[in-house]
Formats: sequence, structure tokens, C-alpha cells
Amino acid sequence: MRDHERLTNTADRDRRLARGLTDHRGASPVPTATALDGRELQRAVDGVYRTVAATPTEVTHFETGRELASRLGYPPADLERVPETVLRSFTGVGYHHDLAGLGAGDAVLDLGSGSGTDAFVAALRVGDRGRALGVERVEAQLTRARRLREDAGVTNATFQRGTIEALPLADGAVDVVLSNGTLVLAAHPERVLAEASRVLASGGRLAISELVCERRLPAQLRRDPELRAIGIGGAMELATVPDVLASAGFRNVRIRENPWYEFVSTRARSVCQQYGVGSVSLRAELA
Repeated sequence: MRDHERLTNTADRDRRLARGLTDHRGASPVPTATALDGRELQRAVDGVYRTVAATPTEVTHFETGRELASRLGYPPADLERVPETVLRSFTGVGYHHDLAGLGAGDAVLDLGSGSGTDAFVAALRVGDRGRALGVERVEAQLTRARRLREDAGVTNATFQRGTIEALPLADGAVDVVLSNGTLVLAAHPERVLAEASRVLASGGRLAISELVCERRLPAQLRRDPELRAIGIGGAMELATVPDVLASAGFRNVRIRENPWYEFVSTRARSVCQQYGVGSVSLRAELA
């Protein structure tokens, strides 16, 4: 009985966090932490994305699904070839495959691959001689992506459990690294970029879509578990992006705004408006 209650309480907590429910005064359902360490952040993020994997329609801070992918710029021809069950849990913040310059035979890594949408699209682009690998930490997302890959019969896409801050790949293993709204969920995004640089081969490309802000969020918001779990709390200041990428070994940075992405909950919209939080897609090359 106790085990059942524990599992039920965990599921209920995940749903509350994903929905962004408030009490009658409009307070956040998750207490604002005075400090948010990596483990706290991981628990908050995992709670949201377990819900995304199981019941994406219960996520109300941000949109999910095929309509979102289409509005962000994913070509209809690609979406038609990605299983609908994969697209239902799509939670990306932009489109960057055109910036990646994927070609036949490329080896592609997708950081925090989630339901697998970007890995599936990459697999289509690189063909039978290429391969797409998704690295995902949340077990529910990983299990779902693997099952859907088998159901769809996609042979050049694989999904591996791991953390994007310590990638389970050898140096120079891939030609392209992709990421869609993942850096903002990491406790140490600079480590993620350093790892991306490490696993890229000479001449490799980084193509990502991420949340950025025009004005730095105050510490209270950056440490808020709810805002961190949906990405807003981890938004990087736009003006600092080129220098951050350069520190990780990247150059020739091209940045494109994504005005079509927006959050849907009242709280998320308010913070985004106050601090200029929005989405960009970018390409950078290994120096």
C-alpha cells in the first residue's frame, strides 16, 4: 500500500508541475528555492517530461505536438514521414535543420532527444549511410522513443540513455550536434557545450534552438524550480551567446530569431514579456 501511495504521489506531483497549477492566491505550486542544485533541477525537469511522454495534452505552460512543429518551420514533407505518435510529444522551441546542413552519410547527435522528433528528421536527411543518435536522460521519454523507432522501422536512428553534460561518446564521433530547448534545462550548460565540442569531428557543426533573454533574470527566478523546469529560468542572455560559444571552441556563429514560439500560461508569458525571453536558432562551427 505504501509503495502504491508513493507512486501515486509522484505521478500527481509530476502532473501538477507540468500543468503549472496554482492555489487560490495564484502562487506557484512549487516553492521557490533559495538555491537550486543539479539534483533539484533534474527532479523538476524529469517530472515535466515524464508527463510529456505519457500525456502531453496535460502540459499547459507550453505547446506540444505537430501543429507547433509546423509553425516553427518543420517542412510538411518531413512531418509526413515522422510517426504521428512521435510528433504528439514534440516540445521544441525552434527549427534548425536547415542551419545544420545535413548531408548523406553524416553522423548526427541530438542532445536531450525526448520523443525523438529531431532524431527522426535527421535520420531522414542523412539517409541509409548516415546515422542519428539521440541521448536522453528521462527514462519514460527514452523508452517511448525506442518503441516508436521500432514501430516505424527506422534503422538508422538509435536512442541511448545518458546525460548531456557527460556524453557517452568518443572524441570526434559525430559530424553534427543538434539540440532543441535542451541547454536551458541543464544545470551546467557550459559543460554541455564543451561536451558537444569534444564529440564533434574536425569541421563539425552545432545547430540548436534555445531560449534566450534580453535582460538577465534575477536570481529568484533563475532558481525557481517551475521556471527552470520549463526552460525560462535557464534562458541565456542573448548578448553573451557568441562569447559563450567561443569559450567552448565554436566560431562563425549565425543567430536567427524564432518569433513563432511562445509560452501559453499566464505566468510564463508574464516573465517572458518582462525579461524579453524568446527563442532563437543558431549555427556554429568547430574552431
